[in-house]
Amino acid sequence: MVYFTSLTNSKQVQNVNNLNHEESASLLSPERIVNIAHRGASGHAPEHTIRSYEYAKKMGTDYLEIDLHMTADGELVAIHDQKLQRTTGYDGLVSDMSLRDLKRLDAGSWFNQENPKLANPDFEKMKIPSLAEILDQFGTEVNYYIEIKAPSVYPGMIDELLETLSFHHLLEENRREGSVIIQSFSAASLKKVHQLDASIPLIQLLHQKQQKLSEVDFEEIAQYAIGVGAPYQALNPDLIHKIKGTDLLVHAYTVNQSEEMEQLLDWGVTGIFTDYPDVLADILEDR
Repeated sequence: MVYFTSLTNSKQVQNVNNLNHEESASLLSPERIVNIAHRGASGHAPEHTIRSYEYAKKMGTDYLEIDLHMTADGELVAIHDQKLQRTTGYDGLVSDMSLRDLKRLDAGSWFNQENPKLANPDFEKMKIPSLAEILDQFGTEVNYYIEIKAPSVYPGMIDELLETLSFHHLLEENRREGSVIIQSFSAASLKKVHQLDASIPLIQLLHQKQQKLSEVDFEEIAQYAIGVGAPYQALNPDLIHKIKGTDLLVHAYTVNQSEEMEQLLDWGVTGIFTDYPDVLADILEDR
């Protein structure tokens, strides 16, 4: 196992041991712990860029996590915020821009400015990728954990997402179980996906305040989802036991300190979102 330090200053990223083990094995087993690269390896490279996903893949992560918004011309793009300011410096909304216009924006220099010790000239002027570009780049070689963002803003997003996944052969019956997961804070959106294709595993994202949900609430979630994504600060052994008691997986977000990863694993979570999939990979390899 290679531990990645000052990765962005290196010319190449070395491959680590593949943590996926048997390619036919389900990623949805409650006995399995999945390593979810939050916005890619976003602690090492600009989030939601091809480079961030490339790093995550080479670190042995189980999933590339992708947040989706939709452009004015109906293209799905990987970006966390609806507003473009934080990662591009442009004062505007994704929904008001065409894909062609988005491609003119610099989605990488901000990382160098905020992380001078990790700055890399290769990150300058990186582009916002479309979902299609990501799927073209990585194909069926990786697993995808996709979040539907702001569904009320993009009424056609779900249909476009399923069509894009199908076009890239990611919804076929012979695919590894759990190779694509869809998540959202919107229960209505997840239920719509479930109605359209009940074979797609879904994760209900929870807010901090939802830690007081009852077993009845989790049983309702289990009618359409296979698990919940919860802020790690809200989790404790009793809550994790309650959630798993309704046959739901528990994926904690977003965990970047090794001590907190170790504690959550001891408590029984079945997956962790992290900006540093190399750190989690190292911990899992030693367990």
